[in-house]
Amino acid sequence: MSTEPILCEIRGPIALLTLNRPDTRNALSGEEMFAAFEQLFERLDADLSIRAAVLTGAGSAFCSGGNVAEMRDRTGMFGGSPEQIAAHYRAGIQRIPRAFQRLQVPIIAAVNGAAIGAGNDLACMCDIRIAASTARFAESFVKVGIIPGDGGCWLLPRIVGASRAAELALTGDSIDAAEALRIGLVSRVVEPAALMDEALALAARIAANPPQVLRWTKQLLQQARTGTLDEALDAAGQLQGQAHHTADHAEAVTAFFEKRPPVFTGH
Repeated sequence: MSTEPILCEIRGPIALLTLNRPDTRNALSGEEMFAAFEQLFERLDADLSIRAAVLTGAGSAFCSGGNVAEMRDRTGMFGGSPEQIAAHYRAGIQRIPRAFQRLQVPIIAAVNGAAIGAGNDLACMCDIRIAASTARFAESFVKVGIIPGDGGCWLLPRIVGASRAAELALTGDSIDAAEALRIGLVSRVVEPAALMDEALALAARIAANPPQVLRWTKQLLQQARTGTLDEALDAAGQLQGQAHHTADHAEAVTAFFEKRPPVFTGH
């Protein structure tokens, strides 16, 4: 069995990524884990044949967040003075949201179980979230006497709104998949046995589109989180100009008039 912290299986135009630390319920800790996100995402971005990715967890959990045993023992990221811990976070877990911010490939979180603390934030870093009916979510940092150190207070309000994000972060309450769907944290809930089929089918529908245009669309969606309308329109105009000059655009228009499925090459 592989000891890699994140498994990567390429299925045609789709990359299936699996957090591979079931013994810790896929806790986010250690240089090996942090580096794996960076290296895998760089690999996916460098390969234009990869048009979508799915992220899930091995075992019963999606991701349990930080390693509480390391918190107790004040080891890893949690050791040292306040200044040293801040530096550990910058050099450690905060590399993950930055890697997601750089990732050009659309990515879906297939939340197969508990997504707790940093695990909830990890799901929020993905572009789309779908959940098994048995999944649970919690922005639970306050329950262990800390704050969301991985960007959760930036991510969560942009998905569920300021009031609901504040309620989740300030209470630390856990919610089930049905509630996550109701508040918009996930876009759909399915039976556990159907989760991966649903996630991969969604990824396939995304991957049926031109790869460069998918990446540009994701870029605009990311920019919309913080930019103004004028900035969004300027960026859209520039990218649209490039899109109109791609071979894939010409192929899409030709296929439309010929009433056949288009064949995209990424050019």
